[in-house]
Amino acid sequence: MNDHKKENQVASEKGALEQRVSFGSRKIMLVLVDIACFIGTYFLAIGLAYMSESLMKFDALNYLINAIILLVFLMGGRVLLSVYRNVWRYPNVRAYLTIVLSDAIFGFAALILTRFLPPEWKVNVGFSHTFLVAAVFDLSTLLNRFCYQLLHQHRNAKDGAKSKEEHLHKIGVAIVGAGQIGTKLAEELSYNAKSHYRPVCFIERDRGKIGAKVGGLKVYGDDESIIDKLKELPVQEIFLALPNITSEQAAQLYQFYSRTGCKVKLYDFPLKEADGRESAKRQLRELRIEDLLFRNSLVLNDEKADGFYGNKVVLVTGGGGSIGSELCRQVARCHPKKLIILDIYENNAYAIQQELLRKYGDRLDLEVEIASVRDEIRLDSIFKAYRPQVVFHAAAHKHVPLMEHSSCEAVKNNVMGTYNTANMAEKYGAEKFILISTDKAVNPTNIMGASKRMCEMVVQCRTDSKTSFSAVRFGNVLGSNGSVIPLFREQIEKGGPVTITDKRIIRYFMTIPEAACLVMQAGAMAKSGELFVLNMGKPVRILDLAENMIKLAGLVPYEDIDIVEIGLRPGEKLYEELLMKSETLSQTENQLIFIEKDTPYTRDAIENKLTILQKAIRAAEGELASPKVKRALKAVVPTYRDPDEINRDFDTSEEKKLSEYEAPEVSVMTDSRV
Repeated sequence: MNDHKKENQVASEKGALEQRVSFGSRKIMLVLVDIACFIGTYFLAIGLAYMSESLMKFDALNYLINAIILLVFLMGGRVLLSVYRNVWRYPNVRAYLTIVLSDAIFGFAALILTRFLPPEWKVNVGFSHTFLVAAVFDLSTLLNRFCYQLLHQHRNAKDGAKSKEEHLHKIGVAIVGAGQIGTKLAEELSYNAKSHYRPVCFIERDRGKIGAKVGGLKVYGDDESIIDKLKELPVQEIFLALPNITSEQAAQLYQFYSRTGCKVKLYDFPLKEADGRESAKRQLRELRIEDLLFRNSLVLNDEKADGFYGNKVVLVTGGGGSIGSELCRQVARCHPKKLIILDIYENNAYAIQQELLRKYGDRLDLEVEIASVRDEIRLDSIFKAYRPQVVFHAAAHKHVPLMEHSSCEAVKNNVMGTYNTANMAEKYGAEKFILISTDKAVNPTNIMGASKRMCEMVVQCRTDSKTSFSAVRFGNVLGSNGSVIPLFREQIEKGGPVTITDKRIIRYFMTIPEAACLVMQAGAMAKSGELFVLNMGKPVRILDLAENMIKLAGLVPYEDIDIVEIGLRPGEKLYEELLMKSETLSQTENQLIFIEKDTPYTRDAIENKLTILQKAIRAAEGELASPKVKRALKAVVPTYRDPDEINRDFDTSEEKKLSEYEAPEVSVMTDSRV
């Protein structure tokens, strides 16, 4: 393995050396070309002066000294201003202006110098001659750089398409946005030898450009007629090349241009890396379902969180799951003293362990413990060994239909597991304990939601503890294990049908990084007993989600892939009730995070409720699905309701009104003003 690594390192160093040598040889070549241009320019100026009879007497030494001084100053100026560091295959206006500025400044300096030389070295060459040489030299340099660029582009185009027929077989694209971003994209697609695309036209809202040509491509307007026009043109894909495009704008444009039957892509920055960094370079990418949620990805200020978790011992239960693993990534970025991943499923725990080790190596003190939160003795040994200062409790059973059938397991793992972990955090002096909860705990209609509401109550009752306990409640997480996105994707890949329980069903959504960031910030600001909730914007219809995912796959809903309604599952709501309408809600220092201040139960009351649940579990021993546990949960969770009670109010609910939000009329926003 070590030999293989050494071979890769040697190959990498060899490649880097070859690149440096190649770049260095190109710089030398450009310097030599410029010197040749100067010599040719100088003799041309002498010849012109001689023919115009303005040069009556030719003093070779005089002109040689003048030429040397001028050459040294002009070339020296270009070196000082880093002209030769530019890659001239891809020049820009700034690079050209640098040449002009360099030659103007240092050419003038050379002229001044020749006027202050000693008498015996004084150069009697006129100002007009020096100015003419510098100006023509400057123009010749710009011309050869421009020719170099054209030759490079022509060679790439020739390499990319050996024949006209091959060029025409490339994928025709229309670019939305004929500003700086769109024109650069068109240029790259046209002259990149590896490009599989052929720009056909631009689409713009700027009336001054419509009907004209930009970079040789015709510009069409963005009105309703463009749909029929694109169907007539040899266009198979449409690229959105717009600055600072919001999710709402992306969704509007996607819906609008999808009517052409073309695939719509986004020329945008790629997804954030695990450490939160973004690429500085735009890339052509497929639209993600997150782009079509009619809201921007929430940006949460994490400076306070970074400072809080630095140099602390942090334990994450369920650390291999979707939310738990993202928490581990974000905690690792904060430079903790130690990070402990606890999970019952070793495959997930191993995967996140290896990812973090590859990224951080010895810079992260990382431990992995395989354990169940049900096992109090095992938990005690782990807390005793590591004494975590911060505990994120993400371990839980979360699938609604499965928990309806396995209610005992839901209570054992979710409720008793939370109780055990909270007790260990108190016993070993943890500073903070943060429970990951769900919007399904709001007026729960199923075993899973009721068990998570009971978990919240277990946490909230500990207001007298030295450990700060809090809970964080959020909605469905896009792309998490077992969520609707992976299910729809798998069904689409298999040719359908896509199954949804009810075409009316709506849900709140957030991304995994958003959820983890919320938890991190809530933990940093928590004091005691808070129930944190996030303003997640508008709910999304699952039917819209399914249709958009089919379209993103380049297929037509109900034609290529059918969508089938299979009926609500036991305990399932048509909608999750708004988290933001409680009268007891107060805003935190972050405008997106709120605190719902319930009146907590006493510890004794919670102990009595846990006793009821334990008795029900014992009574249900030997039964696969016992109604005893469900009755016990209804007894201890007063807000537990029958799903029919919630669903019959669906048509008049505020959530349904929000989900029917109509996007404003599409108007293409370009970067024409940039």
